[in-house]
Amino acid sequence: QVQLVESGGGLVQPGGSLRRSCAASGSIFSINAMGWYRQAPGKQRESVAAITSGGTTNYTDSVKGRFSISRDNAKNTVYLQMNSLKPEDTAVYYCNADAKTVAPPKREIIWGQGTQVTVSS
Repeated sequence: QVQLVESGGGLVQPGGSLRRSCAASGSIFSINAMGWYRQAPGKQRESVAAITSGGTTNYTDSVKGRFSISRDNAKNTVYLQMNSLKPEDTAVYYCNADAKTVAPPKREIIWGQGTQVTVSS
């Protein structure tokens, strides 16, 4: 079984910064893409940023230039640095991993537990 454990998040003022991390543990053979999603009240979950095992990144337009995704493959951990935060960034943020497990051997999409990020003065 593979788990994703998130840390970081909370309340921050507009213009502030937060750093999220998400660590995968368990019966992992390999992890391909990892990413961050968010869901605001009354809205659908949306992809915020993603990164492949080779380091290729992509971002949703609304966060380009403000958010940065990175990963440490040795630690099976993905990070999200969020700068210049805006009230519209307020949402529950989830990490996600496209993993291959050892036992049983299969491909599995794993989700973190989700953490609230609130941008407010």
